[in-house]
Amino acid sequence: MNNSESIIRGKILWADDEIDLLRSHVLFLEGKGFHLTTVTNGDDAIALCANQRFDIVLLDETMPGKDGLETLAILKAEHPALPIIMITKNEEERLMEDAIGSHISDYLTKPVNPSQILLAIMKILENRQIKQDAVSEKYMRAFAELAIRIEDNPGAQGWIEIHNQLSAWELELDDYPDLGFDEMLLQQQHEANDLFTRFIKSNYENWVNGAPDQRPTLSPDVFTNTIKPLLERDQKVLFLIIDCMRWDQWLTLEPLLYNDFQINRKGYFSLLPTTTEYSRNAIFSGLFPDDMNRFHPEWWEERDEHSHNRHEEDYFRENIRRAGLDLKPEAKYKKIINNRDGEQFAKQFASWGEHKLVSLVVNHVDLLAHRRTDSPLLREILPNEASYREIVRAWFNNSWIKQVLASAAKLGFQVIVTSDHGSVRVQQPTQILADREASTNLRFKQGRNLKPSTKDAWYLDNPKRIRLPSSIQSDTLAIAQKMYYFLYPNNFRKYQNKFADTYQHGGLSMWEMIIPISHLEPK
Repeated sequence: MNNSESIIRGKILWADDEIDLLRSHVLFLEGKGFHLTTVTNGDDAIALCANQRFDIVLLDETMPGKDGLETLAILKAEHPALPIIMITKNEEERLMEDAIGSHISDYLTKPVNPSQILLAIMKILENRQIKQDAVSEKYMRAFAELAIRIEDNPGAQGWIEIHNQLSAWELELDDYPDLGFDEMLLQQQHEANDLFTRFIKSNYENWVNGAPDQRPTLSPDVFTNTIKPLLERDQKVLFLIIDCMRWDQWLTLEPLLYNDFQINRKGYFSLLPTTTEYSRNAIFSGLFPDDMNRFHPEWWEERDEHSHNRHEEDYFRENIRRAGLDLKPEAKYKKIINNRDGEQFAKQFASWGEHKLVSLVVNHVDLLAHRRTDSPLLREILPNEASYREIVRAWFNNSWIKQVLASAAKLGFQVIVTSDHGSVRVQQPTQILADREASTNLRFKQGRNLKPSTKDAWYLDNPKRIRLPSSIQSDTLAIAQKMYYFLYPNNFRKYQNKFADTYQHGGLSMWEMIIPISHLEPK
């Protein structure tokens, strides 16, 4: 390859029956580093494209023989990805619609000057590089600013904003993997998470034992702080909880709803341990786990692996009553675990316009995380965070939930969307000594005289300190930090291989604790 070829910015085919009159335009573009081939009719353009590769075609709309639209249709049928710029003297709206409907890349009206054509070409051929350079510069500034904010002892709202910014950068960098910033961002996330963990350990005990107005919003406060004010203003509310949905995943879903809703996103903190039995029961009941056990022992103690959220509807009705809300008709509650039930609910919901409050729990994201643990195929399909976000977005975009939300907008519902907790992709096992009665979760253990590694876990000598029920002597609590997961010494290697690189929850991390809560207001 000689020097002249090495600096070519793109190969362009220009089809115009008056191309001789555009010689100055051709020379201008060649002077900017583009290689131009010119023809005077559509047939020659089609023949050349069949035998050569062009980066872009400039196509005159009015040529003898095949006109621009006929030539465009053939070129697009044979080369669907070939960018084409239509150039015409005709400003008729119908012609523009026909051309745009044929998937042209741009549309210019004669007379055109060389700079116009150059700009149109650069938008198509160099748009990604321009954007990539801009993203690179923007991220380097954001990285430095975030580093200062992370080290500046942020408060609760500060940590929510930091997690939001880090998650947003994950999504932005997904589109530019060649920039090589993934490891840099991941390192900053882990540094932030270490300091966030320290922040929670210093403040959490005071939060859960203090007055509601002296703490950030926690799981038991979600109803009072978010839903109750809307009901008191006589507005209808659809309350949607997507189990185990993380902040970054919600950011991928929001753009799918922009057409129907104005979205106001905030955040709250899930209770510890970050599991359904604690955090989601707390959302519906408005109570901390010790009060759930104290006020409703018949509901709390009726728990096993499959039934620990059996009474969340009962908790919810009690919470509504305690809030002094007299809802007529009575609030509706529904939990969906498969698509068939979801499609049936979508049909029912369209007739529930008279209800003031409808609560809906959707378990699909949580089920996906659990099934990935046991499925080698799913682990291959979802090897990283970006692929996990993509599959959650694809599910949501093609699910019955979109139909429900569209119905909610038409029926005038205010929609509150949140989750009960997030998840984290665990990487490192840490040994813990416990008796056989200890809880089974990989990210937290409660039991008699637990012996964890204190550098890998937050160890509490009494679970009651953070308002967890406890009825045995020498009861202790260990909550995993960072990317650790608990394993017993027996069969350590076996279970290390089984659970490494799986999505778990129950521990202390930004991903599990900082939860989006969005108000969707119909447009």
